[in-house]
Amino acid sequence: MIAVVEETQELRKQGSGNGGAVIASLRRASKNYGAVQALRQVDFTIRAGELVALLGPNGAGKTTAVKLFLGLAKPTTGTVGVFGGNPIYAEVRTRIGAMLQVAKVPETLRVREHIDLFSSYYPRPLPIDEILTLAGLQEIKDREFGELSGGQRQRVLFALALCGDPDILFLDEPTVGLDVESRRVLWEEIRRLVARGKTVLLTTHYLEEADALADRVVVINRGEIIAEGTPAEIKASTAGRRIRCVTSLDIETVRGLPGVIEVRRDRAGLEIRAGSAEPILRELLIRDAGISNIEVTSAGLEEAFLALTGTNNDAT
Repeated sequence: MIAVVEETQELRKQGSGNGGAVIASLRRASKNYGAVQALRQVDFTIRAGELVALLGPNGAGKTTAVKLFLGLAKPTTGTVGVFGGNPIYAEVRTRIGAMLQVAKVPETLRVREHIDLFSSYYPRPLPIDEILTLAGLQEIKDREFGELSGGQRQRVLFALALCGDPDILFLDEPTVGLDVESRRVLWEEIRRLVARGKTVLLTTHYLEEADALADRVVVINRGEIIAEGTPAEIKASTAGRRIRCVTSLDIETVRGLPGVIEVRRDRAGLEIRAGSAEPILRELLIRDAGISNIEVTSAGLEEAFLALTGTNNDAT
């Protein structure tokens, strides 16, 4: 029989190799929607006090994994445990906060009324004024939800996820619709939550967001986890180095050099991605004595994501 099992003893046994004890896990979890297999034998753990970024293309299985952790769906095979129990239990749910992409809240209620209502669902909610401050909502607390901009609505949904002072937060695309400044402010609030000992699972299509915030990145594709590690480890293992230069060599010649992964035009020059920069630079200098404007940088998480998934840069 397929079930969501209690894992209290198992979780207590597991130590803090990469942080605190394991507080949420999927064990060989698969999820089918008819003939579509959204998850395939996934093993995924979240440790206390860490921020995990879950990345993947559209349809990769991210939302399904989050739904399993929240008890909104059951695995077809395998198990899920949160705080040693079934996520549908009230004692587990009250320790979880969630901000989902698809969220419907009454548009005629004022911001403060929404927070007051959600806070009433929890035994030990945060003070309302603290929630308003954390989410940057003090100035709009008396406005109706239906009057808010997209970015302001995102901040309200973030606030509702904080109402119960949760030990673990599931944030699904939390900064969609925010301008750059507002996004950075929310990043700082998320960092403060982690500094207070909270645990966060973040899905995002902003790869720089995962790079800036995550202790650990997990990449999922076609229902399977294909890579995980710190952002630095993911980048180092897959993305290599990026070389920008102005050269008389044509793009096909450069593409044919040993060690070159990818080449594209970058304004007046070329951008070259390679596992190691030095051999490529030596070959370029030999073939083009007039090469100029050379710039070498570490490739970013975006390049690593593309290399792992073979997709465009849509990580949603």
